Amino acid sequence: MCTLGPADRPFEERHAQVSIGVVVVGSFQYRTPLGRDLMTPGSFLLGNAGQCFECGHEHAAGDRCVAFRYAPDWFDGLAADAGATRGQRRFRVSRLPAVRELSALVARAAAGVVASSDVAWEELAIQVAATAIRVAGGVRHDQPKAPRGALARVTASVRSIERDPAARWTLPRLATDAGLSPFHYLRTFQQLTGVTPHQFVLRARLREAATRLAQDRAKVIDIALDSGFGDLSNFNRAFRAEFGVAPEGYRRQAGTLVAKPPLRAAKTP
Repeated sequence: MCTLGPADRPFEERHAQVSIGVVVVGSFQYRTPLGRDLMTPGSFLLGNAGQCFECGHEHAAGDRCVAFRYAPDWFDGLAADAGATRGQRRFRVSRLPAVRELSALVARAAAGVVASSDVAWEELAIQVAATAIRVAGGVRHDQPKAPRGALARVTASVRSIERDPAARWTLPRLATDAGLSPFHYLRTFQQLTGVTPHQFVLRARLREAATRLAQDRAKVIDIALDSGFGDLSNFNRAFRAEFGVAPEGYRRQAGTLVAKPPLRAAKTP
């Protein structure tokens, strides 16, 4: 958990081991020799052993991540077992955006933090690593630079969506709030987060729903409506597409049910 904000200056750190951070709440800037990235909920932070980095909260305060760290030799062996070539066993990007392939792992990590669920952390660590190796191989390495001021605007959008995923987040509304045309906003948001605004909102709603399914016995239809879905069939379809299982099946797999509030984004003072 990090409580730093815009008043705190970033400082250089170093990954002692291979690091993968699953971002559960909040947003921050992550700088490595591989580039500068905006980390958002649902994304993976990637770090090679020995790599220097900086994390900053220039435009918003606080975040929470579930960090997995791997001994380099062990990670190399896992990567080989996963079918990675020698050139693929070192990350060439520093972030994986909040894409579908990561969603189930993010939801499981979040459930383990929030609900103290009976998560098999060692198994999850292996799955996180194998997925990161596979997905990182398909990410572009030549990302163009974002326009001046874009980072602050997109960060504000991300935090607003995270505070209330169920709100009616239309492209015109988000673009107007950011002071951009819909065309420029869409392009800028996707450039900085790696996904479109629609994809980001959808996954924020689905993570919220998955957390509730693992925590309480509310009816699935109530969770669907509270999460911003207009009807149960649409929710069931989206949930199955994202997590590979129906909501009720996900609830059974989640196991332990507790009555704790879901994670919320930290708010700037």
